[in-house]
Parts: sequence; C-alpha cells; structure tokens
Amino acid sequence: MNTLEPMGPKFLNRVGKYVLGRELGAGSTGRVFLSHDPYLDRDVAVKLYRLEEDSGKESAKSLRQQFFNEAKVAGRLRHPNVLPILDAGEEGGFGYVVTDYLPGVESLKGWTKPNRLLPVATVVEVVFKLARALEYAHRMDVVHRDIKPSNVLRTPDGEVFLIDFGIALHTLDFVDEQAPSTTKAKLVGSPSYMAPELIRQGRASIQTDIYALGVLLYELLVGRRPYEDETLSGLLHQILYASPPPLGQLRREIPLVLDDIVAQVLAKRPEKRYQSGFELAAALVAVSHNLEVVSEELKERERFNLLRRMRFFDDFTYPEIYEILKAGHWSSFAPESRIVSEGEVDESFSVIVSGGVRVEQAGRRLGRLQAGDCFGEIGFVTPAKRSVTILAEDAVEIFSVNATLMEQASLATQLHFTRIFLKNLIARLSRSRAGVPLSVS
Repeated sequence: MNTLEPMGPKFLNRVGKYVLGRELGAGSTGRVFLSHDPYLDRDVAVKLYRLEEDSGKESAKSLRQQFFNEAKVAGRLRHPNVLPILDAGEEGGFGYVVTDYLPGVESLKGWTKPNRLLPVATVVEVVFKLARALEYAHRMDVVHRDIKPSNVLRTPDGEVFLIDFGIALHTLDFVDEQAPSTTKAKLVGSPSYMAPELIRQGRASIQTDIYALGVLLYELLVGRRPYEDETLSGLLHQILYASPPPLGQLRREIPLVLDDIVAQVLAKRPEKRYQSGFELAAALVAVSHNLEVVSEELKERERFNLLRRMRFFDDFTYPEIYEILKAGHWSSFAPESRIVSEGEVDESFSVIVSGGVRVEQAGRRLGRLQAGDCFGEIGFVTPAKRSVTILAEDAVEIFSVNATLMEQASLATQLHFTRIFLKNLIARLSRSRAGVPLSVS
C-alpha cells in the first residue's frame, strides 16, 4: 500500500518493546514484520498500520479505524483456529498489532492454483476448522466480512488460522436496522467472495461470511472461483444470477456430496444456506468420514492393480490376489533407508513393488534388485537370520507376506501360493549356482 511505502526496518527499527526485522508480507490493511520481543526472548509477528495523515486524511482515517478494529475485535477472540492478538499499541504515527510468529506458514492463496491443489480430504479438514472458527466468532457477535485465501494461514503441519479482522464488524455495535447508515450501504471486502444480498443491500451478516467460506471451499477444491469475469459488473451479475460449474466437471475425484454442500453454501438466498458455521462443519464431518472410507477402498484397489501386473502374481486369480493382499502389508522407504539388516530374524517374503534397492554383505555391494524382484524366500520357509543388508536406493514400496498370516488364507490359495513360491525359489537357486549373484534370504 502506498501509505506504507516509507515504513520498514530501514526507517523504523522498533515499536514499543519489539525490534523489527525482515518483512514477512503485506495485506490489505498493513504490513507484517518478523520481530523480536527482548523481554520474553521470542520471535513474534508485528503488523504495522501507518496512522499519520500525510498520505491523505480519509486514507489515514480508514487505516486508524481498521487498526483499532483489529486490535479490539480479534483481541477478544480465543479459538484454536483464530490467530490470537498478543499485544497492540500506537507509537510514532504507527499502530501495531502483535501475534505469534509461525515459521514456514503461508496463506491458502498458494493452494488455489490448479497445479498445486491440496488433496480433497485436506481441503475438507481445512474448511471444517474454518467453519468452527466462524461459528465461534459469530457466537461472539463478530462478522469477519473478508473471508478469502489470503486471510487464512496454514502451517507446515496443517494447522489453519483465520486472520485480518481489520474490517470485521461487532454486531453489538451495529446501528439500528431501520436507521440510514453509510456503513451498511458501503461494500467492503473482496468482490469475488461477496454474497448476492451483500451486493444488493450492502449488509454484512453471518450468512455473508458463510457464503464467502463456500467460495473459498470451491476455490480450494478446483483451483478457480465459482464466478469469474474480466469486469466487475460482469462478476457481480454472475454472482447474482449465474450457477457455478459443477465441481465434478473440474476435478473428477470430488464426491457428489461435496457438490451438494457447495450448492447449499452458495445459494442465492441466505435462508437456503447453512444457517451457522456449526451446520456446515457437521456436513463436512460426514464428508470426511466418507472420504476416509473411499480413500481406503481406492488405496486397496490401486495396490491390487499393482500386484496383478507383477510377474510373480501372473498365475493367480483375482480372488487369490485379494486374499494374499489381506495376508500381507505394504511398506514405503525413503532413499538410503535400511529395509533389511544382516543378522535379524524375519519370516516375511517380500516383493519390490516400485523403486530399486542395493544389496550389501559386510559392507560390500553385491548387486541391485528392482521392481518385480523378490527376497526373503528362505526366511518365509523357516525363520532364519538375514544374510544380507538391503538399502533403498530411491523411494521404494515393498509388499511383504508373513508366513503366519498366510495361514489364514483359504487352503486353495495357500497351496497355489506355495507352488508359485517354490517355483520362484528354485529358479533363484538355479541362477545362483550358475554364477548369477544375489541369492537373497
């Protein structure tokens, strides 16, 4: 913002007790700096508002109002998904608001690109948390009025925080609904996230926040907003009268139930939407449960398809492969991870599903195994100490069958598996006697 151009560590190195460092980012209401609290010896984030009037009386008045609004409104909110205000003050023509510093945090804006979308289940989790945060804010009589990706922070471990209450309204401070009010008539916020009634009447409410969260949900799922146009008038016309493209047309793995939820949260009439953040959160809980079930089903189907394409399983029927899949377990290893260690006792027979491994003995490289190769035959027949060490050379997936668990399969599957297994073992021993290395046990 132009009003903040002269501001920064070069011109201002301290506000209150906080020592300003590098700039972390700029928002619609101020600029944020990594700072240090010398009294508590910890890093914090300090958001600065320029309150002097040399940039224009109206602009300075607006910034001053936003500063006091954020300090007052957000300062009274205490919720796990609302970034708390630690301190606030005014000094040398600047207002400042202090929050926790979250290393590695980024706004959701970075996750709205078509080539960088979060998994559907993660999006549902993120919006669930935001819905609960809004439910809390609304119960505290606070309407945010500016829900959008850049006003939500996400940490590397997946926590989300609603920020920027600079234009929020405290409903206890609303003027009489019957009285004329320039505040009520003035459109504030980001046009793409405005509900139809906000465009028509200019009144923010719980329902306009719910609608904006619905736009955010849509954008996180498919990497575009429900309504887009090159002109403001065209955009507002779409919001008032158009229907957004169905989610499933833009991203195939999105379940139909999410289309239903988005349709309800983006309804033109506020009474047709979810009436609270709690209602929306409850709907998302059901989706999350269904997604977990579907995810496990898809994972099992994908693993089945991987196994049936491997030469070891060429002669098995589909039901037999499913039985073997149930008797085994799937493991993933990062590059240079130790998969097998010399001297350990194991009774698992393993197939390399993807990636390649290095085989060593007493620190000496013996060779390499790759996708489709097997190891551990001797240990499967009778528990024995491993004679080699196996290390992942790149990302590796291993499917292992435990001899004890295999006994739970049907007798026909056990006999078929034993026949193929022995055939594979004899072939390996024959290669070993012919001088081909790597009889791996």
